[in-house]
Amino acid sequence: MKYINEFRDPDSVKNILAQIHKSTKQAWNIMEVCGGQTHTIVKYQLIKLLPDKINLIHGPGCPVCVTPEATLDEAILISKIPNVIMTSFGDMLRVPSQYGSLLQARANGSDIKIVYSPLDAIQIAINNPDKEIVFLSIGFETTTAPNALAVLQAASLGLKNFSVLVSQVRVPPAIEAIINTDNSKIDGFLAAGHVCTVMGIEEYRPLVAKYNRPIVVTGFEPMDILLGLFKVIKQLESGFASIDIEYSRSVIETGNLIAKKAIEKVFKIADQSWRGLGVIPQSGYILRNEYLNYDARNKFIKKQILNNNNHDNQAKTIYQFLNPLNKVSSSLKFQSECGEILKGIKKPPQCTHFGKNCKPDLPLGAPMVSTEGACAAYYNYLSIY
Repeated sequence: MKYINEFRDPDSVKNILAQIHKSTKQAWNIMEVCGGQTHTIVKYQLIKLLPDKINLIHGPGCPVCVTPEATLDEAILISKIPNVIMTSFGDMLRVPSQYGSLLQARANGSDIKIVYSPLDAIQIAINNPDKEIVFLSIGFETTTAPNALAVLQAASLGLKNFSVLVSQVRVPPAIEAIINTDNSKIDGFLAAGHVCTVMGIEEYRPLVAKYNRPIVVTGFEPMDILLGLFKVIKQLESGFASIDIEYSRSVIETGNLIAKKAIEKVFKIADQSWRGLGVIPQSGYILRNEYLNYDARNKFIKKQILNNNNHDNQAKTIYQFLNPLNKVSSSLKFQSECGEILKGIKKPPQCTHFGKNCKPDLPLGAPMVSTEGACAAYYNYLSIY
């Protein structure tokens, strides 16, 4: 198969579903890690078409959803500083935190612009030499590479008015953390194809060997999901576990060596806080010392907030709250049981807030904000259930 329509072909879907039904003898819990895969599963009613013995569990693979509340508070705080332009992808503006959202901060006077690429933020910095441009650098390994290239571009241009507020996360440590969660019953995983396009599959081999859980790298079309599930089910039924690639039209074992080199040059691996999941060891990236001039925390939070006794009380309060490695969340009000959703313990309709006081136009939790969030998927396509 080469083209999108082939991956949505009804006859092909019926054929692979027949093979899945024939192969499934036991009950299995399988987690799709990526929020894009979740939306495909919900939108195309794949849950209803699968055998009853297959329980699909929706994972934390939505970058907006897992960005910790503390990072949003940092962004709001920095946006209040005079002559700062905060830049971000659009979904991040609506994510709630203890101090509101970036969208509310913009309504209150902060200069916050939506960008579609970190290079857009670079261009804003070039066009506004009298302003400080901050890019909210969030996401999985997929966005880590272009964000690293943006830092390298800024360095090559000698830009002094550009910095990044980093909250980059890594998938393999999150999978391990989910496996080790109390009462975790996940038997196998569908890994995110776009992440593995960048990073390859080598980081997943130790997880398969250690926990004996099959992992299949999968794409985002209905046939991608079903082919990936078929491969996972075949392994589970045979008692064999390996790392496999269904998304071979994009993923090779080594990944994108150029992208990985850029990541390694700019970032180093560190502990990272995830919204709803807490601190996961070695699950994120921070800037290397050579690029600390482009670190917004170093540039604004540490230097300006701590040393400015005249800064407003809200800023001081936010700073005391900030350290994301010590504080998972400041407010139960905004959690909306997000942690249980992100861990796969609950499905969105089981949340007490779902569809009531938590909706896409006024979300309490991040999974209801993003187009990759599980709650948004269920809300948008709820009629099929």
